[in-house]
Amino acid sequence: MSARGLIPDTFVQEVLSRTDIVDVVSRHVALKRGGANLLGLCPFHGEKSPSFTVSPTKQFYHCFGCGAHGDAIGFLIQRAGLPFVDAVRELAQAAGLQIPQIRQTEQEQQREAQAREQRSRLTEVLSRAAGHFQEQLRANPRAVDYLKRRGLDGRVAKRFELGYAPDGWRTLAGVFPRYDDPVLGEAGLVVTQGEDTDNPKRYDRFRDRIMFPIRSVKGEVIGFGGRVIDQGEPKYLNSPETPLFVKGRELYGQYENRAGVRERGFALVVEGYMDVVALAQHGVANALATLGTACTDEHVRKLLRFTDHVVFSFDGDAAGRRAAARALQVVLPHVGDLRSFRFLFLPDEHDPDSFIRERGAQAFDEALTGAIPLSRQFCLQAAEGCDLESAEGRARFLAQARPLWESMAACALREQMLQEIATTGRLAATELLKLWQRGGGPSRPARTGPGEAVRPQRPAGRIPAGATRMPVRRPQDHVVRLLLADSSLWTRLSPDDHELLMSLPDWHGLLMRWLERCLMESGPLAWPELRLGLEGEAFGAQARDLMEAGPIPPRPDLEELLHAVAQARRSREQAAALQLLGRA
Repeated sequence: MSARGLIPDTFVQEVLSRTDIVDVVSRHVALKRGGANLLGLCPFHGEKSPSFTVSPTKQFYHCFGCGAHGDAIGFLIQRAGLPFVDAVRELAQAAGLQIPQIRQTEQEQQREAQAREQRSRLTEVLSRAAGHFQEQLRANPRAVDYLKRRGLDGRVAKRFELGYAPDGWRTLAGVFPRYDDPVLGEAGLVVTQGEDTDNPKRYDRFRDRIMFPIRSVKGEVIGFGGRVIDQGEPKYLNSPETPLFVKGRELYGQYENRAGVRERGFALVVEGYMDVVALAQHGVANALATLGTACTDEHVRKLLRFTDHVVFSFDGDAAGRRAAARALQVVLPHVGDLRSFRFLFLPDEHDPDSFIRERGAQAFDEALTGAIPLSRQFCLQAAEGCDLESAEGRARFLAQARPLWESMAACALREQMLQEIATTGRLAATELLKLWQRGGGPSRPARTGPGEAVRPQRPAGRIPAGATRMPVRRPQDHVVRLLLADSSLWTRLSPDDHELLMSLPDWHGLLMRWLERCLMESGPLAWPELRLGLEGEAFGAQARDLMEAGPIPPRPDLEELLHAVAQARRSREQAAALQLLGRA
């Protein structure tokens, strides 16, 4: 059995999908941008002029001199001399994934083959459904008229393969030979109610909706978004998550607009399907949408495979400001001196769709030139609710800037931001750094938008009379700190560990259940993102106070976490034993 055959192919693909080959190769090769690709001197043979290329979009490397080529795994095998399993393990650990138990039995190989077959069947039925919806659009004047009223023509509808799901409960029964085929439910096309009865009720998930096929980078249909034509709720309905489709990872338009991103030199991130299509209608063909959900770390990683320059477009209202705050939190760990993140705020009454339809492409391009650079958005967000003319306001500004700055990747921009923060706070940069290094001032989340209540904050280094910082004494406290510092460690715990932690008494168990939901929806999140999400939760204050009880672990260790979990388990068992003795 080959080494590659020891690890499930689906896991290998998951590792590659979460890995940016540019990050892997750049640790060994100095790369420079050369058009859509990056160039460097080949590490596999001696050369003086660069013939080694790395493609961020294809996630592939190739040397025109010696012919070396492959993906991120192949690069580690060739360059570092790692065995296949070790190369996969290294990339998996960097992506926060736990390598599955190596498959050695024929039964396990059969299960893997079944998983591949399931993915193939899902792709097939989704593709057939997309074709059906396209046919229905052409045959439905009402749906065509709706698109025309939204300013869309047949050219852009064809490019994005828009469709229409008829207003019927079982129209897909005429498309597939078996309407009760379980794969239709697995693909999210059919809903089944009463599965435990002899006569379950089945009906189409999408009815009387304009259909937007969601495609993978390779162009395969992996899901759908459906928009109501008239009034109705929800306005947009997405496919449920499947083995092919995870909403927090995918970007609408990533296949259709990949060339536009390269041509214009940046990706424009918007919120909705219609924004992407309407912008393309007017020649702005580099927009990608986050499928109606907040921007996630996975989204940013995928964007950086396409380009080093990203512009986020938001409405100018309070909701848009909150979305921008979330996006800023997510991108800060990915900043670099060769990367650019900007923020475009449209007038309150507009989204990209309505703005470009009313004012045109030239006005939109002019608005893009006024997009705010990340450094300015950083300062605006940190200064929210602060009176910078008073010492108290400047102290609050420093407290709100600290968690943002601490989450930034190490680069020259981070050092420049320290200087800007210090200047605004009227401190020397060296004094500010000393203050933060010795724990002065609470590390609080930044405000998320105008009009939101500002929490009272303690002055730097002081605790109100009669109050104390939450001590880190119990093993469950230590577990919380480690998991909030690196939430990807949750995926490396066993199901028994998950059950134990989520059943902890008091607020610890509630927090663990909340953390699992966050990971299911958005994947691993950094502490600044989690801190933002804790706002308004009943256990948010305890979690924040616990994280401020001492320096946040920079790179928590799995062994340390497993030891803390084992201690928490023993503590629970001892408490249960004492309770039984008390009853005896």
